[in-house]
Amino acid sequence: MPSVLAMSQTQSIEADIAARSRLAIMSSGLVQREISRLTGIEESKLSKSLRGNRKFTTLEIIQLATVTGVTASWLMTGSDSGPSSSAAPDEDLLPSRLEGNDRHAMRRRTLVESAWWLFAEHGFDSVRISDIARRCSLSTPTVHYYFASKQELFAEVLRYSIKLAYDRQVAELEGMTHPVQRLKRLVELQLPQGELRVAEWSIWLQTWVKLAVGETGLSTHTPGYQRWGKTVRDTILAGQESGHIVKQDPEMLTTELTALIDGMGIKVMTGLLSATAMYEHICRYIDRNLTTKQGEGS
Repeated sequence: MPSVLAMSQTQSIEADIAARSRLAIMSSGLVQREISRLTGIEESKLSKSLRGNRKFTTLEIIQLATVTGVTASWLMTGSDSGPSSSAAPDEDLLPSRLEGNDRHAMRRRTLVESAWWLFAEHGFDSVRISDIARRCSLSTPTVHYYFASKQELFAEVLRYSIKLAYDRQVAELEGMTHPVQRLKRLVELQLPQGELRVAEWSIWLQTWVKLAVGETGLSTHTPGYQRWGKTVRDTILAGQESGHIVKQDPEMLTTELTALIDGMGIKVMTGLLSATAMYEHICRYIDRNLTTKQGEGS
């Protein structure tokens, strides 16, 4: 049974999360009923969680972070770079925030999210600023008030993708201590599976194509990808320290594993492989090449 001290600490953590969630909602420019609609959290459950009488689920933390514009890390720890199993992005890799004006901040988030979906579904070249304005029920000049060009908006969309992955990793990997299990879960969280993650992969693939033909204005790509690589490397290092992962150059192991994920992800996105088969292939690779006897069966 958990001790009284442990129960008290857990209650304190949940109370802090509830307080930060109330602040995030208050600063978002949205009313609680709208938050409930956008996150899919029933109003009664949301109210209980905000009062500290009900624990937010992992998925609810991720949804609340997405809708309000804060990070899951901030909701859980009070910091955008709090202790977690995922490497924290630098502040300039996260979506820009407008301080002091809830209406403008909400409108900007809406523009970025709408552009993110349109670019993911139709491709950058096929989407016009007027399409984004129409989706948000705004005028084209209003979009240009926040973003000077479509390329500038795409750069912000990439920051949004980085935040989505970071939020998901922080929330989903919380409390998962076994390094091999954590590594496999990390892979699973990045599979191009489901509407949201397929859209994420579409944005990354378009970014790579843009970089391949020499386009500029995507300076967040390299540090954003390095954040992902550091998350994988830190997990591998933890496994080496615990004896569950082989003692080989962690940089080499990280490069090989992330390259395998990238390559198979492209196959999934182009219909040559299923996401399930991708996961099975990568898990077998981890078992065959990274796992020690101690880590077998994870």
